[in-house]
Amino acid sequence: MAEPLTLLHLSDIHFGLEDRAALAGVKSEILRLRPAAVLITGDLTMRARYREFAAARDWIGALDVPVTVEVGNHDMPYFNPLERFIDPYRRFLEIQAVLEKPLELPGISVIPLLTAVKAQWRWPWSEGLVSKRALAATLAAIDRVPSGNRVLVTAHHPLIEHGPNGRRLTIGGAAAMAALAGRGVAAVLTGHVHDPFDLVADTTNGPLRMIGAGTLSKRIRSTPASYNELTVTDCGIVVAVRNFADVSTSDMQIGSVPKDATPPRQPGEPVAPIGAVPDIDPPLH
Repeated sequence: MAEPLTLLHLSDIHFGLEDRAALAGVKSEILRLRPAAVLITGDLTMRARYREFAAARDWIGALDVPVTVEVGNHDMPYFNPLERFIDPYRRFLEIQAVLEKPLELPGISVIPLLTAVKAQWRWPWSEGLVSKRALAATLAAIDRVPSGNRVLVTAHHPLIEHGPNGRRLTIGGAAAMAALAGRGVAAVLTGHVHDPFDLVADTTNGPLRMIGAGTLSKRIRSTPASYNELTVTDCGIVVAVRNFADVSTSDMQIGSVPKDATPPRQPGEPVAPIGAVPDIDPPLH
């Protein structure tokens, strides 16, 4: 890689409850910077409504750069339980079909990992789960990467298996991190927690870098709306957290991931239906 490569890492836009001022600023920066790609790590929508996906499609279509998008837990039907169980990814796949996935760039390959499922044997369903099938699909894609390319894996949920209080977060996350570290993955890019981070996790196969993007919605947690600008060079990856409140990158990034992987419910938001079925979804990719 002779020239530095610029990538923008966005997440949790939540069209339907998006921060329009932040999105306008991001769009202007994309048109100015002309990054090699924009990587969106899930939760495009708030409740997977058709109008929310239409707004997301219009916004992405105006960027005129390669874009990849992962499915988030908010991108499956919320008010239609029948569709959620029978065809949970249909609305998401209609927008994903026009995007480039996986993505090959000079010296970099971007490979997806599915962590959002329609249901699972625990509540809340919003938490992450890496099935053996999904991990196998990602590892197979990594094994097909051109020789010499570094790999970035994109997923929605951080792969942390347990929170500091012992709460189960992403089921299968520890095994996934170990497998990705064993493949020499340069970093795993995620969202979901609405605060940015840049940390290194220890696995049984060595260290694995975890890079999280904040939110571009009104559902902020401890930091303002933001996105990551990644500069990739032969020496590594430098992350700058871009925001519209002039907060420094170091002050934007949280020091542990996550304290609570579920952003707080806003007043007036409906509660999801209660129930559970096995994780039987096939991989999206």
